[in-house]
Amino acid sequence: MLKMEDLYVKVGGKEILKGINLHISDGENYILFGPNGSGKTSLLMTLMGFDGYEVVQGRIYYNDHDITSMPAYERARLGIGMSFQRPPTIHGLKTRDMVRLCAGDRKVDIEDLAKEVNFSELLERDINAGFSGGEIKRSELLQLMAQDPSLILFDEPESGVDLENMALIGRIIKSILDGPLEPRNGVSMKELKSRHQTSGLIITHTGYILDYINADRGQVLYEGKLCCTARPRDILDHISKYGYKECVRCLN
Repeated sequence: MLKMEDLYVKVGGKEILKGINLHISDGENYILFGPNGSGKTSLLMTLMGFDGYEVVQGRIYYNDHDITSMPAYERARLGIGMSFQRPPTIHGLKTRDMVRLCAGDRKVDIEDLAKEVNFSELLERDINAGFSGGEIKRSELLQLMAQDPSLILFDEPESGVDLENMALIGRIIKSILDGPLEPRNGVSMKELKSRHQTSGLIITHTGYILDYINADRGQVLYEGKLCCTARPRDILDHISKYGYKECVRCLN
């Protein structure tokens, strides 16, 4: 589904990502670990096509489309979605209208989706205005559910979330990644079966999300380079015991 080949990226003239080679298959959940400042968020922002993230070498392919120079809105239309660690507050735009925009031409029942994420009472609020950490994450997930992408980029879904909200958010993320077991929102079973399976690229520091999803593969991003391909739980255990530098040395 996703291929990054020999990817080098600069931000503000500084080289942040250095020779990234990463492949994610249909239906695969890929976990990315790394210390602060290692380039994890920059990788997601580059994949999503945001301004300021300059690809100076390498290519990005999504379902055999070369998206390296494609703007963010075209990538979203192809089926890439993102949940931000710190999404902006947007005054003057109601959450309900944002969800409708995310759905595009798809027919969705916004009320039903909002119930699934315990968000019904916040639909008429401006995007993220005065929201708690858990409410922000649930707003992000509601927008993703309306968009229904086949590749989802999660930037630290546990960040700013208390344990009670984490249980709900974890279950929702699992449901989004696993996909619906039956048709909903006007999608036929035939169309469901013909789709690409949903894949996830997930940044995590705490590893809490691993309690809720089936994670297939993990790596560490350290100083802009990928290393240490292993089972996500094994990587997390090494980081917890020895820190990132020892993890890189040991798992290599």
